[in-house]
Amino acid sequence: MNEVSPAVPASGEERHATWLELFFDLVAVAGVAQIAHLLHGEPGAADLGLYALLFLAFWTAWICFTLYGNVAGEGTHARTVLAAMFGMAVMAAAVPGVHEGEDGQARALALAYVVIRVLAHRAWRHRRELLVDWPAAQMSLGVIPWIVSLWANEPTRYWLWALGIALDLWVTFTVSARDIIENRKSHDEREERRSRRRDTVPTVSVAAPHADHLSERLGLFVIIVLGEGVAQVIEAASEATWNRRLYGLASAAFFLLVALWSLSFRHGYAGVPYLTARSLPARAALPLHCFVSGCLAALAAGLGAAAEHPDTLPDSTRWLLCASLAGYFLLTGIAALRQPGGVRRWMLSVVVPCCALPLLIAGFGRGLGTLAVVWLLVAVTLWPTFYESRRARGVRAEARPGA
Repeated sequence: MNEVSPAVPASGEERHATWLELFFDLVAVAGVAQIAHLLHGEPGAADLGLYALLFLAFWTAWICFTLYGNVAGEGTHARTVLAAMFGMAVMAAAVPGVHEGEDGQARALALAYVVIRVLAHRAWRHRRELLVDWPAAQMSLGVIPWIVSLWANEPTRYWLWALGIALDLWVTFTVSARDIIENRKSHDEREERRSRRRDTVPTVSVAAPHADHLSERLGLFVIIVLGEGVAQVIEAASEATWNRRLYGLASAAFFLLVALWSLSFRHGYAGVPYLTARSLPARAALPLHCFVSGCLAALAAGLGAAAEHPDTLPDSTRWLLCASLAGYFLLTGIAALRQPGGVRRWMLSVVVPCCALPLLIAGFGRGLGTLAVVWLLVAVTLWPTFYESRRARGVRAEARPGA
């Protein structure tokens, strides 16, 4: 009969990303860059769908080993992490070929993803720990469609990939900690009976992630995504004619990225605006981080495309920029729902206009130049900070004696 020990609280000792983890994150830099390039030019619905699918798959592979390193600490097996890093590099390198419909690259990407997930599963099995905050890291249900896709052709393989991601999300939000523990105990009991080793009593513990270390790793991923926005603008500017319009556009793009950095880190947690360490359970906070990062990466691609069209934005690029920013603020509103006090007023005063205005710019801004569109988005992004500052001044004024 198996025993399950309770979760041990994460150590209060200060922890930072190790050199191995920082080296591992280099592949995230390459992967985000490759996936963001899917939205170059004038992306259509198929490009957006493939972008979302591959970003979710890449982030899922990354978070499995981010959580493993977070829990294992000094017990992390470097060879396992480096093998996963190589697999993610294969995924990143295959992205352009997948976009072009190359069967070989698509199968290589799917095989690399399967290997990464199997490595993650084995790593957790070896540690005899249950990660109840992100059960998809240890459960293989979502990997099955990816295995089947190795024998499928386009577009069936993409639907199978989407099914695999959907199953992972379903497991994350529906499988309880009790279900995970009972499933693990039943599995190990069957293994014991099969091997006839009834004299052993394996113990399974519940993994407790180190909150501060995880916040740092998640924040680093958002920094990587924002850095992709800088890289996209620099790359486009290096190939364009330098004139006043380009100077203005580059300045606007820089201010937009700075404003997003401020919201994500000075007014947020783990790179998610208005999220706190205890406002959401990890099962909700991690997908929120994924979706926020996806919106920022799409925005980065839009800024690169805007720098390539300094006069007038194509409709698809304008929609990409504006919809990405609207999605970012919509997710910000979800994160703020758990904040104490004044949520309704804040939602109406900040989230609603910051979601609606970019969509209005996208729908009715065809006559606007590229520079005007980007500066308008800068103004939208600065509004939450301005609103918070004005409200804070009002609170201080009311608190003064005699006010």
